[in-house]
Amino acid sequence: MPISLPSGRILEITTVADRPDLAHADIDVGTWPVFMRHNRVSEAYFPQTVTTFPSTCLIATSDGRPIGDAHAVQLSTAGRDPFPSGGWEQAVVWAFADARNNVRPDIACALNISVARDFQGEGVAALLLAALREGAAGLGLSALDAPVRPTDKHPSLPMAEYAARTRPDGLPIDPWLRTHVRAGGRVTGIAPASWVVAGSLAEWRTWTGLPFDADGPVVVEGGLVPVECDVAADRAVYVEPNVWVRHEFSTD
Repeated sequence: MPISLPSGRILEITTVADRPDLAHADIDVGTWPVFMRHNRVSEAYFPQTVTTFPSTCLIATSDGRPIGDAHAVQLSTAGRDPFPSGGWEQAVVWAFADARNNVRPDIACALNISVARDFQGEGVAALLLAALREGAAGLGLSALDAPVRPTDKHPSLPMAEYAARTRPDGLPIDPWLRTHVRAGGRVTGIAPASWVVAGSLAEWRTWTGLPFDADGPVVVEGGLVPVECDVAADRAVYVEPNVWVRHEFSTD
């Protein structure tokens, strides 16, 4: 169904199952930290998400142009921690293992929502989130979980402390967490090792332009926590925490 945005532009949201031709559409979302593109779990699995889980992957178009997307996997929580410390990475690994073994899923897990730069600020992300919720519920799943990356967090602030901060109206101070809560989500905890990037010091220098010549924490642009540098080992590791949010659906 066409949706009118505040600017007057018209948006349409469809599943990749319905629009497989747009499965790998290129969307200019603006600046994204280079180092964040070097997560090994994502490199191995994320490109397959649209073919393995097309019914919970979405594409938003305006005047025929792809301007946003959202990806979610499907997995079983039977016998598993529903909010694992491994966050994004663990959910993805479990989901693809379940798909290989024909395990019936009971939840969906949102991996990302992206919006083109010239459509940001129009509520497209919230509309994609609502469509993810609707799609997961329509498949008979009990919940949509999301390991949320609150990008306004300062690297020195503990994630649990930041996630607990609220405005006077009781909503989270973080804009992306606030979007989830407004949509009906509930913050359930922290995934302390949700997204890991490990590389040599030469790689980190290339990714960030920083020297990485001393042991200890290094604050990098776009990071939610510092990168831990070990000069003798020629290694630096970024272990990003995310915030688990659950969107539960009524079974009535």
